[in-house]
Amino acid sequence: MSISVSSVRRKTYRLLFDPNTRSGRRFEGLCGLFALLSVLIIFVESGLGTQYHLTFDEWHLFVWLELFVTLVFTLEYFLRLFSWANPSKYVFSFWGIIDLATILPLYVMWLWPEISINYVFAWRAMRAIRVLRVLKLLRFMPSLRVFWKAIYSARHQLILFYSFIAIVMVVFGSLMYLIEGPTYGFTTLNASVYWAIVTVTTVGYGDITPHTPLGRIVASVLILIGYSVIAIPTGLITTHMSAAFQNRQQQRKCPKCNQTSHEHSARYCNHCGSELPE
Repeated sequence: MSISVSSVRRKTYRLLFDPNTRSGRRFEGLCGLFALLSVLIIFVESGLGTQYHLTFDEWHLFVWLELFVTLVFTLEYFLRLFSWANPSKYVFSFWGIIDLATILPLYVMWLWPEISINYVFAWRAMRAIRVLRVLKLLRFMPSLRVFWKAIYSARHQLILFYSFIAIVMVVFGSLMYLIEGPTYGFTTLNASVYWAIVTVTTVGYGDITPHTPLGRIVASVLILIGYSVIAIPTGLITTHMSAAFQNRQQQRKCPKCNQTSHEHSARYCNHCGSELPE
């Protein structure tokens, strides 16, 4: 009996959740699409200004939709528990926690009806995180694999760069706290560092602004530094992606004439016409 159950678990996993199978990728994509549709339903419900939400005083359309979405996600969660080789590892994994969190709002509302509806709405909207599973599947696509490889190879430069930016934020925030002070809104170091982050990203909310000439000079320098926040990481990733694409092309070698530099999608050698290996 245990052997048959184990066989069913393996078949279920391979059919529904194995990213190396076509059916598994399709099912994950379908779940991601369903999660996205459920988030759109939440925004439509919020935009219409419905007051009943999940109180179930009356069984409106959105109540039925939320019930259906929750049941589907609950079924998916238990199917994953059943088919996973190590269920406890799945339960405490990142995706296991996300999956559990997305099915809880309805049950929480049933158990504690007095909970603020705004919290439940925000909680339900977190289902958008499930769409990231589709991106996880896309890593099996060649181009996206190159992108992830480029980010991974540039990780040291990116960590160094953003560490430097964090130090700059603290230094400039401290300067503005010293120059402007509480009189002009820089009441604490936290508020000053917040202003530095908003300024360096060129967002400029305007809730805190420098008023002294020296403070405006510091702000101008920080704004100029902000342009490099976008330019430097983009250049790093682009360079590593170009190198990764070149390496991939060189790896496609013709077994007959040893010609390299083939496109990844090429099926035949561009020199002798022989069929290329997968």
